Amino acid sequence: MATGDQQDIYQRLRRSLPPWFPDEADAPVITGLLQGLAYGAAFVYSLISYSRLQTRIKTATDGWLDMIAADFFGAALLRAANQSDESFRARILINIFRERATRAGLVRILQDLTGRTPVVVEPTRPADTGVYGGPLIGYGVAGAYGSMLMPFQAFVTAFRPVGTSIPSVAGYGISTGAYSTPSQAEYASMSMIQGSVTDADIYDAIDSVKPVATIIWTRISS
Repeated sequence: MATGDQQDIYQRLRRSLPPWFPDEADAPVITGLLQGLAYGAAFVYSLISYSRLQTRIKTATDGWLDMIAADFFGAALLRAANQSDESFRARILINIFRERATRAGLVRILQDLTGRTPVVVEPTRPADTGVYGGPLIGYGVAGAYGSMLMPFQAFVTAFRPVGTSIPSVAGYGISTGAYSTPSQAEYASMSMIQGSVTDADIYDAIDSVKPVATIIWTRISS
């Protein structure tokens, strides 16, 4: 017997009866009536308990989590195929409290998305370009050209995630055949890699965290 179930509510109703009612074994009619009332009340209690869970992100379940994601992010954050409530909830919370409008926030979202750290260069940032009499200056020191004529702009080189090959399809001129295994020859495309991060996903990720009125020149590399 658990709090709020049919038997719990029946016992509560039973204890509230005046003392002149006979015992349970001797009163099948009143017992049946109380059990019927307890059944309906237990259903209402379970519905209230379920509804209460859906009022908080940390306890919401099922389609309510999808509605919460839609309220905060629209179509930008959708549940993946067969993704559990726990996993989807973690994604929602991460994105709600994600750092935005900063260089660190841009780097972090690309790391989370692709598993690789992007290269970010701000033309007006001395730490990226070097300065006379300062760091990152001299022959043989890698760096970028700076320019004060490009405020509120940055150059980002994002990297696609390290993927896996397509089974049974090798490179051009290479056979995948083996004993009792025929070689498979066909033209492959990026669409044959299931669940991969697309270039559009990378552009959308950058756009979701970049500051307003800034320009992020993006190059995507493998």
